[in-house]
Amino acid sequence: MTGSLQIKNDKYYIVINSIDANGKRKQKWIATGLLTKGNKKKAEKLLRETLREYEKTGNLFKADIQFSDYVKSWLESVKNQVDVITYQGYETITKSQIIPYFENKKVKLDKINVEVLQEYINIKSENGKLNGKGGLSPKTMKSHKLILNLVLKEALKNDLISKNPCEFLRLPKHQRKETEFYTISQLNTLFNAIKEEELYSLIYITVIYGLRKSEALGLKWDSIDFENGLVTIKHTVVKCNTVVEKDTTKTSSSYRSYPLTDDVKLIFLKLKEQEEENRKLFGKEYIENDYVFKWADGHIYAPDFISRKFSKLLKMYNLPLIRFHDLRHSCASLLIANGFSLKDIQEWLGHADFRTTANIYAHLDTERKQNIAKSMSATFNL
Repeated sequence: MTGSLQIKNDKYYIVINSIDANGKRKQKWIATGLLTKGNKKKAEKLLRETLREYEKTGNLFKADIQFSDYVKSWLESVKNQVDVITYQGYETITKSQIIPYFENKKVKLDKINVEVLQEYINIKSENGKLNGKGGLSPKTMKSHKLILNLVLKEALKNDLISKNPCEFLRLPKHQRKETEFYTISQLNTLFNAIKEEELYSLIYITVIYGLRKSEALGLKWDSIDFENGLVTIKHTVVKCNTVVEKDTTKTSSSYRSYPLTDDVKLIFLKLKEQEEENRKLFGKEYIENDYVFKWADGHIYAPDFISRKFSKLLKMYNLPLIRFHDLRHSCASLLIANGFSLKDIQEWLGHADFRTTANIYAHLDTERKQNIAKSMSATFNL
């Protein structure tokens, strides 16, 4: 085995020349982290040590590894390293999209390059609709790229490839979608229409506090402090492949407290009373847990059920169709209409980054912009 020192961007790189399983010559570039100025002897010593290590371990390129098999191996390796919902997301995308595609292509790991990956992105993205393939959104394709990048970073770390081509991938342009929400009039119509429906309390509290669906379903009785008049968001219920109950929020900023208003307090007290009646009614069949919103027999609502049921309610009462998540947007629009700042909204909704709030809701702050425009106009005496 031979090797040499190469200079790139004023830094030394070790280039290992090896022969793969098919007898073909391969080059592997290894960053030393050493600047060229004053480090030649150190780089030469590192080259000799690296060559000895490679000759001793026989750590060559493994050309016979199928990329699809390596993705499977990577998926198994991260199972206990990431959050269960994160893993379920990885599993869904790899097993339904990435693995079948590359199994069919029979592409080996060391043949993965920018062209191969870009073709995958193009076929799977919405641009693929032109030839009858793909149709996945830019947001989804961003998740695909993330997974491909993680897989190839692992392969690079394990000396199975010489570089990670993911950084050069071009994702389809994300088309901004206008945020949908209900006006105060539409919300009043909604509340009056569904007042006798089972999900009324859940929907009302979601709007008042601008909760994510996972946060509303994650409310437990230990989140409700009747004595001090506080509602604290600290649990979530989410679903990817299975329903997962978590004693954590989406981010540290999502962990937040709200004042317990009189109307909300009455709703919670009524729900507590109803829970006691249901416990007596179902007896031993009652499923004990600390969740506020649940079925009469105690088992928790599934997130996807809430979405479907909400859509059915809107159709039943001939109301404009929005997503359950748009109730959170509706809360934000009402806060803006009542003169609260984007910073207030960031804190109320539990956004980790102010830019997230601004990107979603800045265009709704029309009154403030009108005041700015009037002020600018009044500056000039024309």
